[in-house]
Amino acid sequence: MYYTRGLYGFGFDPMYILVIIMGILCMVASYRVSSVYKKYERIRSRSNMTGAQVAMEILRRNGITDVAVAHVSGNLTDHYDPRRKVVNLSDATYNSPSVAAVGVAAHECGHVCQHYYGYVPLKIRTAIVPAANIGSKAGIPIIILGMFLSLSPLITIGIWVFSLAVLFQLVTLPVEFDASRRALVMLEEYGFLDDEELHHSKKVLSAAAMTYVASAAAAVVQLLRLVLLNGRRRD
Repeated sequence: MYYTRGLYGFGFDPMYILVIIMGILCMVASYRVSSVYKKYERIRSRSNMTGAQVAMEILRRNGITDVAVAHVSGNLTDHYDPRRKVVNLSDATYNSPSVAAVGVAAHECGHVCQHYYGYVPLKIRTAIVPAANIGSKAGIPIIILGMFLSLSPLITIGIWVFSLAVLFQLVTLPVEFDASRRALVMLEEYGFLDDEELHHSKKVLSAAAMTYVASAAAAVVQLLRLVLLNGRRRD
């Protein structure tokens, strides 16, 4: 098949369309998690416990006493910081008793439990964070520099560096899915949500998980495209 020669010899190829499609899917996934959260943040849980209260109770019931629960600004900026041992809950979660807030708070506590009980994929993800940060920031610039200088070895190095960021995205998938699984189990076992409420929270967590799936898929496609284009350039 003939490919039109383009910028620095790489040219246009059909996979570029797939990269654009993946980017659109990422935006759709992001919009969906926001819309699903807004839908279920209007439904108050019957327990009337806020996200912060649920998080504190989950930690207590698991015997975890060295992790704090804190309030951070922003919307859906919830995360667990394993270095500081803090569950950070956003404006929409910390003081809200909605089924959405409770689900998100429990999910972050799922990460705490992963850390506390030595969940292997989380250990791997934590270990590769420094390398992944380098890969996400330096990978593409190295590739572009290699294009300007017409140095195939430098382009190859850039691709390997970028692959570290892709690896992080892939390892993140089991970590996030497992945290949601743990969250739903604890919410049911501890009686924070009834069956109907649990179903609502599951929808919120599933929508959030799809953002990670879309991001990982987009990263893999981008990496594959770079590998194929580099190989074609050498030919």
